[in-house]
Amino acid sequence: METASSAKLPDGAKARRVYLSLCDQISDGRLCDGETLPGEQKLAEAYSVSRVTVRRALDALSAAGLIEKRIGSGTRVCSKSLTEKRAAMNFNTLMPQLVEMGQSTTARLLSFSYSQPPDYVAQALALNANEKAQIATRVRLADNVPFSHLTTYVPTHIARNYSENDLATTPLFKLLERSGVQIDAAHQSVSASLAGPEVAEALEVAEGSALLSMKRIVRDIDGNGVEYLSGLYRPDMFSLEMPLVRTGKGEARHWEPAIGQTGQDENEQVRP
Repeated sequence: METASSAKLPDGAKARRVYLSLCDQISDGRLCDGETLPGEQKLAEAYSVSRVTVRRALDALSAAGLIEKRIGSGTRVCSKSLTEKRAAMNFNTLMPQLVEMGQSTTARLLSFSYSQPPDYVAQALALNANEKAQIATRVRLADNVPFSHLTTYVPTHIARNYSENDLATTPLFKLLERSGVQIDAAHQSVSASLAGPEVAEALEVAEGSALLSMKRIVRDIDGNGVEYLSGLYRPDMFSLEMPLVRTGKGEARHWEPAIGQTGQDENEQVRP
């Protein structure tokens, strides 16, 4: 079964709007597995579009494997396989989870070179002017389905300690440590991005699909930058979770990340 992102978007801006709206509702659980969608006429009225437009959107959802059309019994949501394949990451334990994921999934190396990195990467890694870095782009797969597009930048004097073949078969964290790097800390930021042509092809998603964007700078015990990672993740295959707790008193009571905690407060489990 295809996932939503791997299907071709329907023609026409209105049909795409309907498709993306229904896709989002299926992905986040507002439309549950097995639930029957309203009829074409009701959907057309709800979105202020024609039935032909609704039909194009539903055809695309059906091609993506997110709905099943049954004559005489309506259109049924099929989201079970989507949620089963999604990798959920807890923000508090993200780094070890990513390491574990690197060991339990497979990677396909798309490119490998020693080149001058972009200025923002060179600045983050404190590289000298015109200094080259190892630049490698990989796609990571779970059950042969691509879920992340990763580009890593590593200073040349570190990267020379392992080969292109090593990078294709071994998680980068292990290669860095094997090279004598003592990793101490990392700074990570998360935002959103859109899939360009090359990334869309590699991740098997439609061009222009929304992706989760992650930037990470890894430093050693001396504070030196040893890796810059630019990662793009399919939102239908990857999610970030953060436990929260209520803190403070009275009107100052508010939510805070439960760093190192279970995410429980007053016998209530908090989810984002």
